[in-house]
Amino acid sequence: MYLYGQAAGGGGGQPSMLTALIPFIFIFVIFYFIIIMPARKKQKMHQSLIASLKGGERIITTGGIYGTVSRVMEDRIEIIVDKNTKLQVTKPSISAVIEPQQGSVQKAK
Repeated sequence: MYLYGQAAGGGGGQPSMLTALIPFIFIFVIFYFIIIMPARKKQKMHQSLIASLKGGERIITTGGIYGTVSRVMEDRIEIIVDKNTKLQVTKPSISAVIEPQQGSVQKAK
């Protein structure tokens, strides 16, 4: 009898669709600010690093190869690794530029 009275007298109804979506919207906003926004910032910094490359700069590739830029082409970069060794690598494979006067590494963070 007690259970019947609660079921029949309940006036709560179903929550609205907006109330059900609020937790998902909140999770997406947090996900955006923690993951998506920093990844976009890092990607833009890396693209500006690649766009500013010119001949004579020391670089490090993502594979760990150190070299000096000898020629910048449309889709790849030619680097000198040794006196007789030249490599052509794709632009996205450039990881960092080494500052010549300080020996420090400028990374796209």
